[in-house]
Amino acid sequence: MNSKELAQYIEATDSISKPWLLVQLRLKKLQERQANISADEYSRELAEIHQDLMNLGEWWVGQEEEVFGTPNL
Repeated sequence: MNSKELAQYIEATDSISKPWLLVQLRLKKLQERQANISADEYSRELAEIHQDLMNLGEWWVGQEEEVFGTPNL
């Protein structure tokens, strides 16, 4: 799945409020640009995305079923 397809999926499923999907989109866009940017720029942007992911913290606590669905036991 490329970034355009992922963006369309996010839009079609009304998932713009799901931060983990937006992080995935940023990662996919960075991956697609990797050949056109320096290694330093790639590393810097990757570190920024990682930090933003870590800043999400345990956002899912208390809404596990809604976010992840019912586990198949």
